[in-house]
Amino acid sequence: MGNGALSGAVIAVAGAGGPAGRATLLRLAEAGATVVGSDNDPERLAEAVDTARYAHGGATVVGDTVDLLDRQAAQDWAVRIEKDFGRVDGLVHLVGGWRGSETFTKTRLDDWDLLELLLIRTVQHTSLAFHEALQRSDRGRYLLISAAGASRPTAGNAAYAAAKAAAEAWTLALADYFAKAGGEQGPKAAAAILVVKALVHDAMRAERPNAKFAGFTDVKDLAEAIAGVWDKPAAEVNGQRLWLTEKP
Repeated sequence: MGNGALSGAVIAVAGAGGPAGRATLLRLAEAGATVVGSDNDPERLAEAVDTARYAHGGATVVGDTVDLLDRQAAQDWAVRIEKDFGRVDGLVHLVGGWRGSETFTKTRLDDWDLLELLLIRTVQHTSLAFHEALQRSDRGRYLLISAAGASRPTAGNAAYAAAKAAAEAWTLALADYFAKAGGEQGPKAAAAILVVKALVHDAMRAERPNAKFAGFTDVKDLAEAIAGVWDKPAAEVNGQRLWLTEKP
């Protein structure tokens, strides 16, 4: 178990049941953190939690099925973590979703309706639920995983790129809250954005052995970058886009 910046930290991971969530649970547990994952799929979440717990004997890794589209449920989750573990030192936001179209003119606005919920509303709910606890922490971090397309949208990804851009703007507003709360001494908590082109994992490579996945970020590398944010001072990462792929 680690003895670095994450040792003894309490980190919540939203969207913990997917491939990126699984990798993140494993890496944070390895670093010595207490990890509380949430997902809307109880079976998928239980598998991810069990894998991380068994991979690192003695690690505290638990799961909580939370509907992050319900603001009160998100608030209750934050309160419950702080009550059970005494603190909250991080929220890693991995809730995802994608919809695209062949061309701009074929964009379906019901895709926007879905993406607005998955990519924006969940960010709003988790940030509003956790910001006070993160501000109380001596190492609070709110991390949004975003996509390069938010900075350079393509014609067929209008809804997705716009939703990601909105989520980034919301996260940067949280960063401004942390900056102002820190005053002249600087922020003691931070909100930051980790930007990828897209994510890749072992199952994807197995399904498409000839694909190159150029510019994609492996979920294990993403998890490593997430853990690394705690190695840097809050003032250094607050309000920053941390690029894990080439800038567009």
